[in-house]
Amino acid sequence: METIMGLANSQIMLDELHEKVVHGLVSVIITIKDQKDYLQQLDDDLHAGLREIDDPFEVIYVDDGSTDGSWLTLQQLARKSENRRVIKLRTAFGESSALQAAMEIARGQRIIYCTSRVRANSRDFGRLLKQLANADVVVGLRHPRRDSGFNQWISKAFNAITNHATKLHLHDVNSGVFAVRRQVLENVPFYGALNSFLPVLAHRQGFRIVEEPIEQLRGHFDTSLHPKDYVRRFLDLISVIFLSKYSKKPLHFLGFGGMVFALIGAFIDIYLFFYRLFGFGGIAGRPMLLLGTVLLVIGLQMIAIGLLGEMIIFTHARQIHEYNIEEIIN
Repeated sequence: METIMGLANSQIMLDELHEKVVHGLVSVIITIKDQKDYLQQLDDDLHAGLREIDDPFEVIYVDDGSTDGSWLTLQQLARKSENRRVIKLRTAFGESSALQAAMEIARGQRIIYCTSRVRANSRDFGRLLKQLANADVVVGLRHPRRDSGFNQWISKAFNAITNHATKLHLHDVNSGVFAVRRQVLENVPFYGALNSFLPVLAHRQGFRIVEEPIEQLRGHFDTSLHPKDYVRRFLDLISVIFLSKYSKKPLHFLGFGGMVFALIGAFIDIYLFFYRLFGFGGIAGRPMLLLGTVLLVIGLQMIAIGLLGEMIIFTHARQIHEYNIEEIIN
């Protein structure tokens, strides 16, 4: 009963969301985190660029727990016109949460998203919208890059690994700037830090992905030297690969590795069994015996976890849809 009520409430929320969507409107979502000195320039450039497009637009700023007074500046900007809307999160929840919060009030059929930390030239947003006419997601390719050489090297390595793992050939997956059709954000789940992988997740759902160069302005950029940041990014990549390929087949992901470990461990233990049986020598205290046993146990545990995942997926299979319908005729 609770599941049915939850599904009913989700459908009601989705229906209400579609009712407030304004035809032809463009929603521009900007996430802010401690960018007080940059906000006025950002707003001026943004409105200057958006006035060049023919469609009506709204701008939604989301303050993701800023502590430098950015919220006061955003309040002043909001008083200038009704097409500026601002949201303040109680603390820093991350860019994915900020984007989700903005989508709750956004009314546009087309969405432009940009995180202020990358300092993208908002006057180029019109080009993203033009490319959106023949695509579902347009990723902003920062060119030329103005951030540090270390950041650029890390970004290139990250993009190379992502492209190799997902077979999606993009040059700036994690640019932090993209234009997207509303239906993409409604059908592609993202949370945590997975907004950086939205093109990958959308491509898995069959949406069309393209890139468009966008200028990166000069300014101050954060350079992280903490290994934990890169470990988290790598773990996010593993999550994306798992969610995009094995979300309904967990046994395929865990079972393969489990079978390899179990077979190697079983082979080692069987070898040692016959080695001792035919009197070639003792096996007590040998590292190989411990290795074989550990591999066998790990392999069986991975297979068991995969089977549990399959049972959970089977129980909720009717509520999970891995497909998106583009068009129905008659």
